[in-house]
Amino acid sequence: MLTVGVDLAAEAVRTAVAWLDWRAGRARLVRAETVADDALVAEAVAAAATAGGKAGIDCPLGWPDRFVDFVTAHRAGHVRVPEGRAGRDWRRDLALRVTDQVVRERTGLTPLSVSADRIGHATMRCAALLAELARRGSPVDRDGGGAVVEVYPAACLKLWGLPHRGYKRAANLAELGRLVDRLLAEAPWLDLGPYERLCRASDDATDAVVSALAARASALGLVTVPEARQAGPAATEGWIALPTAPLDRLAPAG
Repeated sequence: MLTVGVDLAAEAVRTAVAWLDWRAGRARLVRAETVADDALVAEAVAAAATAGGKAGIDCPLGWPDRFVDFVTAHRAGHVRVPEGRAGRDWRRDLALRVTDQVVRERTGLTPLSVSADRIGHATMRCAALLAELARRGSPVDRDGGGAVVEVYPAACLKLWGLPHRGYKRAANLAELGRLVDRLLAEAPWLDLGPYERLCRASDDATDAVVSALAARASALGLVTVPEARQAGPAATEGWIALPTAPLDRLAPAG
């Protein structure tokens, strides 16, 4: 099996992609890139699908349905505040998707708001990538049921009992190194090969590896899936797949 992790940014320069090859009791990082344009991301996602694997994308796959309705109503001049709700309580459903609120309830972490934060720029790029994949004959199920699944590295790390904060940016390379140490200790079957140095120097590369691990969890059915009442929003807003099993359950058979 091949799984791919994509740490998607608004521009290629901060976008990282990792390819994990799962066989013979090992998960080998066979390629890692930290400047990935749209063509490379699409190629990587297609490669995972062709190999019977999955791609995990660290980026919202859609906007909150209520936000989309709000913007549409605003354009027509018909915005109405729900009765009995005001201020932050009312705006929460515009800022956070159903899946974001589920993640917060389960992990205590709140994903960036795709409608009220800069992550929206990356999501615009992601929307174009999803459209390109559909044109190539590989439409994406935003609920994670197909070859692509939305992932959240910080939540994965927390649920796997690994450091999940304080390792971002060049000023925190020591913390990033400690995260890589812990990851390799908890997953001795993970082989970063010649890309280990890159992972210790780039939090984008490490997040891409974690995203590829999360894609493996999804491929094995070891992640959260939408309940019946969440299925509608998940199909349009996207769904963050959270691991439901320890990291060692991802290890391939020897």
